[in-house]
Amino acid sequence: MTLHAIIPIPGDLHARYNRNSAGRDWLASLPGLIAEALDRWQLSVDLAPGAEPWNGHGALVIPVLQNGTPTALKIAYPHEEALVERHALALWGGHGAVRLLGADAASCSMLLERLDATRWLQDAPLDEARDIWGAIVRRLSITPDARAEWQDFEHVAATAERWSDELPATWEQLDRPFPRWLLEAALEVCQTRGAVGRRSGTDVLVHTDLHFMNILGVPGADQPGRGDYLAIDPQPQVGEAEFAVAPLLWNRIRDLPAASPAEGLWERCRDFSLAAGLDPEVARQWSIVREVDNALWSAGKPGHGGDLARSLWVASTLAGRTLEGLPHAHELPQPGEAAG
Repeated sequence: MTLHAIIPIPGDLHARYNRNSAGRDWLASLPGLIAEALDRWQLSVDLAPGAEPWNGHGALVIPVLQNGTPTALKIAYPHEEALVERHALALWGGHGAVRLLGADAASCSMLLERLDATRWLQDAPLDEARDIWGAIVRRLSITPDARAEWQDFEHVAATAERWSDELPATWEQLDRPFPRWLLEAALEVCQTRGAVGRRSGTDVLVHTDLHFMNILGVPGADQPGRGDYLAIDPQPQVGEAEFAVAPLLWNRIRDLPAASPAEGLWERCRDFSLAAGLDPEVARQWSIVREVDNALWSAGKPGHGGDLARSLWVASTLAGRTLEGLPHAHELPQPGEAAG
């Protein structure tokens, strides 16, 4: 093994995984995992002196060079979604999503093409973002075939069936943190879409975390048929493509019209769904239950009151009865942002 420069671990990633023994063990293993990956794929680090690598919620991403070509080394904390990410990227083959250049399952590491992290849909005008997002979803919505990678994905309908048991139990354990009618609205979706989705002949590979910050620009954008933007971090499942709409609704809430944010939320759900060839009503239903699940997660975590309020606003608004006592939409914290 050759000697490599020490790669600093971003502070927020360190703080997140320093809370328990498994996380601390992973943090301690990172220098060795990085060195092994650099040797495995013959990479050199492409970081300016003193600069930190990129990171998401559960992974470190290091800009590297392979034979002079800019690439990205991603090492994820081993968890269910990260373990199947490489399968989804392999199936997409660079169409709609970042291209996978190499993967090592044991270390949960991947070598990826490098995208332009300075260009993402978080900053794009919503009309432009809508059309780009819709085009990407159409490319990503491939149907199952005989390739072995398909066997490892969870089905969206199975998630709904699991939620049918878990959501009411968690709601009770957390001392009923929101009105029963909203829980029942989510359970109705689980009972209907879960069964329908399991019988559906429209199963596709679904990027379940396709929000604005998970769509990055393609450097040069000169590759025919790939578009100017590609998706990253898929958290893949199989099922109805409408399951992918929800993250668009709990992000960029402050871009909704101040005078009528509820109407704007419904319009966004409709407009983005139609841009992708999806059913807006099915997207609305899935978004309700996904945000109720998010709300219960936040209710059980100290310091996530802002996330709880945002999830309740989105879920109840989509269900047609915005809960009283919540902040105005434009006063809701962004995902991960502390409440003011």
